[in-house]
Amino acid sequence: MSGVTVLVASYAGAASAPAHVRLAGLVGTLPGETLVRRDAAGPVVVFDDAAEAITAAKALRAASLDVPAGELVRIAVHTGIATGPAVRHAEQLLEIANPGQTLLTASVPVPPDEVADLGVHRLRDLGSPERIFELTSTSESPAATLTPAPGEARAAPLRSLDLVPNNLPVMFTSFVGRQTQLAALRTQLSGNRLVTLTGPGGSGKTRLAAQVAAQSAERWPDGVWWVDLATVTESVQIPEAVAAAVGVLVETGDSTRLLIGQLRARRTLLCLDNCEQVIDAVAEFVLALQTSCPEVSVLATSREPLDIQGEAVWRVPALAPDEAMTLFTERAGVEFPDSDKAIRSICVRLDGLPLALELAAAWVRTLTPEQIEAGLDDRFGLLTRNARGVSARQQTLAASIDWSHDLLDPDERQVFRRLAVFAGGFTLDAAQSVCGTSAVLELLARLVDKSLVVAEGGRYRLLETIREYAGLRLRDSGEQVRDLHLDYFLAAAEAAEPLLDGDRDAWRAVIEPDRENYRAALDYGLSTDPDRGRRLAAALPWMWNLRATGPEGIGYLRRAIDSAPDERSLLQARLLYGYATIADTVDPFGYDAAGRGLELATELGDERLRSLFLALVAVGKFFTGFQRAWELTEEGRRLAEGTGDEVARDANLALQCVLLALWDRHDELTPLFETVIPGLLARGERGVATTVLLVRSESLAATGDLWQAIDVARHALATAEPLADFHRVGTARGQLATLLARSGRLDEAYELMRPLLDLVDAAVVPNLGQVMGLLSYRSGDHDAAAEWIRRDVDPDGPLAETYIPAMLLPLYAAALHNPADVLERAVTLARRYNLPRILADALDQQGRSLIDEQPDQAAELLHEALTIRVDHGLRAFIVDSLESLALLANHTNRPADAARLATAATVARAEMGYAATPDQPTLPGTDEPPLTLDEAVAYVRRTRGARGRPSSGWASLTPTEREVVALAVEGLSNPEIGARLYMSRGTVKTHLAHVYAKLGVANRTELASLKKASPGPS
Repeated sequence: MSGVTVLVASYAGAASAPAHVRLAGLVGTLPGETLVRRDAAGPVVVFDDAAEAITAAKALRAASLDVPAGELVRIAVHTGIATGPAVRHAEQLLEIANPGQTLLTASVPVPPDEVADLGVHRLRDLGSPERIFELTSTSESPAATLTPAPGEARAAPLRSLDLVPNNLPVMFTSFVGRQTQLAALRTQLSGNRLVTLTGPGGSGKTRLAAQVAAQSAERWPDGVWWVDLATVTESVQIPEAVAAAVGVLVETGDSTRLLIGQLRARRTLLCLDNCEQVIDAVAEFVLALQTSCPEVSVLATSREPLDIQGEAVWRVPALAPDEAMTLFTERAGVEFPDSDKAIRSICVRLDGLPLALELAAAWVRTLTPEQIEAGLDDRFGLLTRNARGVSARQQTLAASIDWSHDLLDPDERQVFRRLAVFAGGFTLDAAQSVCGTSAVLELLARLVDKSLVVAEGGRYRLLETIREYAGLRLRDSGEQVRDLHLDYFLAAAEAAEPLLDGDRDAWRAVIEPDRENYRAALDYGLSTDPDRGRRLAAALPWMWNLRATGPEGIGYLRRAIDSAPDERSLLQARLLYGYATIADTVDPFGYDAAGRGLELATELGDERLRSLFLALVAVGKFFTGFQRAWELTEEGRRLAEGTGDEVARDANLALQCVLLALWDRHDELTPLFETVIPGLLARGERGVATTVLLVRSESLAATGDLWQAIDVARHALATAEPLADFHRVGTARGQLATLLARSGRLDEAYELMRPLLDLVDAAVVPNLGQVMGLLSYRSGDHDAAAEWIRRDVDPDGPLAETYIPAMLLPLYAAALHNPADVLERAVTLARRYNLPRILADALDQQGRSLIDEQPDQAAELLHEALTIRVDHGLRAFIVDSLESLALLANHTNRPADAARLATAATVARAEMGYAATPDQPTLPGTDEPPLTLDEAVAYVRRTRGARGRPSSGWASLTPTEREVVALAVEGLSNPEIGARLYMSRGTVKTHLAHVYAKLGVANRTELASLKKASPGPS
């Protein structure tokens, strides 16, 4: 590689002045040119030949071992094109070295057998990660020793930026100068929790802040997180942007509190860049952060201070003249030995502002430094006009950009100003649509060369300061490009809509990068052209649904709907559908968009939309009326199947899966799962797929396949995670943690829930109380379990009239040691909503609580619970029934029966991986071969009769069988009985078969006659 090779050396840690003198003397004996630099951390030697530099490094290492503290000497070698950048890079490499190490970058040519590959590391100059090597051979001097050979362990890792979690931006140019400011800022940051860098646009605030953060990163073991607020326009977006940077989940609407909850115990640095456009909101956010998070520090950049207590304001000065000249020369990429005077003049006249210097340096491909200097003459007349309300530095920057703008040709100017309409970046296609010329690619390339446009991975953007300037030029031109911007993104959104039915992941990949542009287009469209704005809103609901930004989406859609409240069009129906889709997990009861949409879709005769709306209306009915929800989904399913629309069909099937699972009709669930899950996953409908997979996992666990249930729950979590959706990820984590707890893996369960536990006060994680209640109960902490669940089972709470308390009351009762009133409420609600598993749990706990004082009543309840569990295939919970009946047998002096049942239960638990709770009583065992689960059920029924009743006659009927008889005698058909009792027609048929056998009748007619002659128990 051509260029120069730089060797730098220093001591690791503090060293005495004589030691530094000795090191300088050793370096002075080396060949090469020794540089004298005021800001150098140690001696620097430059070589024209890399091999000579390596030989010198070996000699220096050997010589240093013969002097006091020589073992602390560290050396770095780097080859670069130009001396200045090469020296700085070598010094950054030296900073990560440990005592006694000689480090090389990959640019230094060295035989492989002389170096150890230390892997890829990121230096603190914020460049891209690069491969680092260690020199493992020394000079042939007898005093030389070998550093550790390749593969040998070293006591400490390299002190690179990778040691601390961070997302600091990659900088593609070197950081020039400001060493004094860096040192002062690091000191300032060590003594203040809030430091704000202020200054005009282009003064280098961002770069300086990033460099300070990188050099101070080791002070924050929980991470240094960069948050660019350039595109943030609303206060609610600030905590969302911070959460995204840190990698935690929040929910729009209460995001600040949720974020603070997760940062409270962390020692971290937040770097908030470009705060000026939301300065008041940032100030409020930082104040809340500092109040609640004692070990979180903030480094902010803004054109004005945040103006809050405790803020240390650092006004970023211009570059010193020498630093400015270095910056100009390095950015130009060309040496100008005869133009020193012109370059110095440029730097002074541009007031040392980095952005202005970079813009000027971009023209060296076209102009000489003298021509650039001359080009500033007229433009700097602005600086003498004393423009009111504008700072001198702002005038300077405006002058530099004015000058750069005036040097553009007319086509470049037009493209430049029109690009101001984009928010958050743009593609080439978008630029072509807005700029109205076929030569956009060539013009963009020229603007990139002139540092007016940034190219990143196939997209482009304007630096915010440049974008503001371009916006002023656009307004002055009178060109109406916001209409073109709206047209482009409306067309893009509508063109992408078919992907929603085929590949939703692909749809997100198309839409998500332009989220800011869609926001801007919506704001403009809904304000100035409601028709186009409404069309755009109707095409985008899944943009908000998939990223947990529901409240924002509801705001846009409500504006769109209310702009034509009486319109009876397909567009209005689509807007209502979008609103209802988002409201599903954000505000299901706040606005009846689904009901209004269903009415409108019916009026318009749109069968697809009607089917989709039926599912959404069913969601609204779900909490209080399962049967009505089922009827709606049945109608929606029939409509969708009639039109061959799998998307609408699966929307209804998904809710049917949930209902069937709650009704414990698991035999009917499997074919539905096999129908709906593959399509949802193939289409990328991750949200609905997550819900159905979680239902599948619970069904598998309840019916005895806990291992597969855990696998399916993991699949659900993996499906949800790409959505970054708080609701779905939280639900999936909760279900997986529940299953892990049931299998006895409590440590794993707690670890899975740990990221969500800081949110307990906000209680926004779905099912958090239920999940943590179960984990606490299975950990033996009954008081904590009750506390977790208490709010959701409050008889006067907001959920009191829904099915939710019924699901939680058995566990709540167990945590409170089974108070009679709580169990009675559990039984009542479980019967009301027809929740067989919950009813069986409550009956089983009632029975256990009565074993000592009312064993006969206990037997009745325990056998009823067992029958429910057997009838619904709840094999995991049949184990609980066997243990309860074993306790009863033991109490009633039947130790042999107790031993058989307890042993069968123990074996079944082991086979299913279903762990016992810590409070499980000790039961007698037996040496007999254990009964299988089915044999144990048959045995306990034989020894007592089904639930302790006679084997025949009216007294032998179960309560459910009596209900079936009553409805059959009324003349209801099997499907009608099933609908009334929330069971399948197959289950009704089975109950009737049992009834016929017990009563000795052959059909309904004989049953009715027998009932009339001998009504039996009611």
